[in-house]
Amino acid sequence: MQASQIEIVPFGPDHLEAAVALSRQAGWPHRTEDWQLALALSDGMVAVEDGRVVGTVLVTPYKWDCATINMVIVDETMRGRGLGRKLMDAALLTAGDRPLRLVATTEGLPLYQKLGFHETGTVLQHQGLAGEIVAPVETEAATDADLAGIAELDRLAFGADREGLLSYLAGIGESAVTRRDDRISGFACLRPFGRGEVIGPVVAADLGQARKLIEHFIARRPGRFLRVDTTDETGLSPWLADHGLAHVGGGITMKKPFVHHAAEPAVTTFALASQALG
Repeated sequence: MQASQIEIVPFGPDHLEAAVALSRQAGWPHRTEDWQLALALSDGMVAVEDGRVVGTVLVTPYKWDCATINMVIVDETMRGRGLGRKLMDAALLTAGDRPLRLVATTEGLPLYQKLGFHETGTVLQHQGLAGEIVAPVETEAATDADLAGIAELDRLAFGADREGLLSYLAGIGESAVTRRDDRISGFACLRPFGRGEVIGPVVAADLGQARKLIEHFIARRPGRFLRVDTTDETGLSPWLADHGLAHVGGGITMKKPFVHHAAEPAVTTFALASQALG
């Protein structure tokens, strides 16, 4: 049976169990709850062959500013048959005229380049058991009243409106903020994910502030499994390793511009959230 006979259909609740199995096959730590979060914010498609889910892709729109492509997975028995391209074609159609972003594996890089994506950087994934540190005095727990300020700071940093994502994260996790002149000057989010919890997104004015925001959560979770994704240019990688979060891999950040261009970030984003979904 050829890949051309595989049907691409909308991701429905009955596909969830199979999607979790595919991510486990790929060596990814996503739980059912992590998939449910991603699906709540995204338009999903699955590839089905003889009633069996053999591929997935999610498109997460941030209004018309941009969209991210996530969870591109092809069953290992189906690779090399053009299914990845078929899933990406469906994702591009779903995204419409939005500029696109994704984090690529080395294996997926050639396909994304053929589709017009270009490399913009490298994600460094850090994880491990948090060490014991003293809680910083410069940070505080965020409240519901802080969500608007957090969303505005994130929009300046990310270049797109992610208020829906941040609101969802606030409902399942917690956030910390720093303030300057009674205004939010930085924030970090934390939520359950995979084997433990993930810290991100983190937005800060400088490296020192980013460390304090991450320390806010490390200090409250000694011995717990944490994950933080960052980029090489932030300089956070050695510091994270010193605090028990070893560098274990990563990916390649990529963009594809379209008709409507998202604003360029105006604030340094010191840690990605694995695209917040991955």
